[in-house]
Amino acid sequence: MLLENVTFTSFMGGALLLTAFALTSGYLFLKRHIAFSMALAAVVAAGWSVVLAWDSYAPSLTVQELILCETLRFGALILAILQQLKFSNRSRKIQQGPFLLLYLLWTLGAILFVVILPPAIDNKDQAFRLYVWSSLLFTILCIVAVEQLFRNSPHNRINKVYSLGLAGILLYDLYLFSYALLFGQLDAEIWRARGAVNGAAAIFLSFALLAVSAQNYPQQNRVAISRPVAFYTTGLTTAGFFLALMAAGGYYIKLYGGNWGTVIQVTLIFSALISIGVMFFSESARANLSVYIDKHFFVHKYDYRSQWLSLIHSLTASPDSEEDPHQKAIRVMANVAKSTGGMLWLDNQFGRYLPVATLKMNMPAMDTEEPADSEFCRILREQEWIFSPSSPGHHELSNFNEYLPDWTRQIDDLWLVIPMLVDSDLVGFMLLNSPPKDFTLTWEDLDLFKTVGREVASYLSRNEAAELLAQSKQFDAYNKLSAFVMHDLKNLIAQQALVVENAAKHKENPAFIEDMIRTIDNSVQRMSNLLKKLQHTQPTNGRPLELKQVVVNSVKKCQDRMPPPTLRILDDSLKVVADEDNLEMIVTHIIKNAQEATPADGYVDVTLRSENGMAVMEVEDNGCGMDSDFLKNRLFRPFDTTKSGKGMGIGVYQTREFIRNLGGEVLVRSEPGVGTTFTISIPVNVQQTDSEKVGTA
Repeated sequence: MLLENVTFTSFMGGALLLTAFALTSGYLFLKRHIAFSMALAAVVAAGWSVVLAWDSYAPSLTVQELILCETLRFGALILAILQQLKFSNRSRKIQQGPFLLLYLLWTLGAILFVVILPPAIDNKDQAFRLYVWSSLLFTILCIVAVEQLFRNSPHNRINKVYSLGLAGILLYDLYLFSYALLFGQLDAEIWRARGAVNGAAAIFLSFALLAVSAQNYPQQNRVAISRPVAFYTTGLTTAGFFLALMAAGGYYIKLYGGNWGTVIQVTLIFSALISIGVMFFSESARANLSVYIDKHFFVHKYDYRSQWLSLIHSLTASPDSEEDPHQKAIRVMANVAKSTGGMLWLDNQFGRYLPVATLKMNMPAMDTEEPADSEFCRILREQEWIFSPSSPGHHELSNFNEYLPDWTRQIDDLWLVIPMLVDSDLVGFMLLNSPPKDFTLTWEDLDLFKTVGREVASYLSRNEAAELLAQSKQFDAYNKLSAFVMHDLKNLIAQQALVVENAAKHKENPAFIEDMIRTIDNSVQRMSNLLKKLQHTQPTNGRPLELKQVVVNSVKKCQDRMPPPTLRILDDSLKVVADEDNLEMIVTHIIKNAQEATPADGYVDVTLRSENGMAVMEVEDNGCGMDSDFLKNRLFRPFDTTKSGKGMGIGVYQTREFIRNLGGEVLVRSEPGVGTTFTISIPVNVQQTDSEKVGTA
């Protein structure tokens, strides 16, 4: 049967696919995307494949006729490439010298190999060599022409696609004829696959050209192949699969006979023709393939490095530091999308999205809100879909427009609705006005807007978290202040409670009455000072104090506890600048802590001395002591106490903060079972001391 001839099937299948490619080229010519010569070259290639298919079934071609077929095919390619370059570079001049030289060489070759040399051939070996040499030289000329097409089309997508497809055909021919020249014969399997290779290239060119021509600017941008596509391009995969099945079918026939190899090959050819037809008539199929090719074969529309740096700079640095973050988010998104303004909707944490800010866009009715469980929000959240209310009904971007809420119709000139997600959570969405100039959306624009939407959502989430943290810090400061006030009040209440407790016993004692009055007066003054500090009416820098008197008063207040403290004053002239009540309170607190940690038969020694211009107070005891871990991690931590139910754990912390504010320091040495020493150092009031020395002199 006719189809059992593998060579015939290969070249006839290639002819059918080349015919489909010729029709595609004719369509592109009518759309004014290519020169007429490109469509003509496709027709010549289809005719060449038909001739070789028929010759494989009924050999009748002479060497001269076979060389003529190859010469016409290669010449049509060279002419087509030259005319396509002129057509695609109408707006600029190109050097035509190399192309004219190529065409001149082809003309001379055609005269030499078709007219002059064939009559001189007298045997098959010479005819074979003439055919191989002519085809090899014409192949090289065509490869040079394709290389010139590629070099002279830095921004033309159609020319780049042609370059890739034709390069595949010509490199196969170069391999075929180089092999024949080296080994003195044409390899039958390589020759049979030649028709299939041309058919596979026709598939690639048809699909790729239809996809590229479907783009709005098919003659702009530069080719660049991404890493995955460098190994797994659609065209090469299709061609490889086609050739593999062809080889398997041929091998099966060679070994066992039968028709299955031919059946598979014919099925593939039919499928390829159907696929080309679908691409030709289906706009959505061309659009999907266009996106795939545009993503992997062409340099991107945006410089993403500069886009990213500009976005980060806009979000983190603003000439107006007081700019509202919501307004900034709208401005940044509008700048990226070249929009004139927009509106920001955010989640109110109660299952509703509300408009929170607008920029040059009319706000909908005051009670407008969008439920978080609506189909509109679900599509934004789960599919990260960008709604385009203005897109025509047949456009892909209008797929889910039936789910747009009614309030979107109240907004004039609404262009896009962009989701703003953090991970998989929809924190809000952005509405944008139409840009002032015509802006045709591509897959790259949509991907960029989604990415910017996520970054802006993260910025708003971080800003909200920062505000919550600031509020938390304010509450924390308020709580600490309340704790300090309660600590002071607790000491005052204890003082008053002691007076009331002893009043029943000593109410007839005039000395007790006098001491009680002084105690109450002191409590009133301390409470007044506390209120003044809370109202910020009392200066915090203190006044010069005689440190001796402060320490003596603190020791007296602790004499009713066991063990009673002892006092040693090594320098009674020390003066410091501090608030008397606070300083006396913290010294008293340290002494009481030492008494609570020491048994009744122990000791608590208080020492006042000077050292290196500092007034030093030491409180030493032989109580239970503290380990190093407690000293490092817990002693000065506020609200951490070992006095269960008796204290708030802020006394030592308050002591250290107060002394540090005076320019001093608190040091603690302790050992479990041995005891503890608190050392408080405060700068001496040098000016006061010097003036006293001058007055004495």
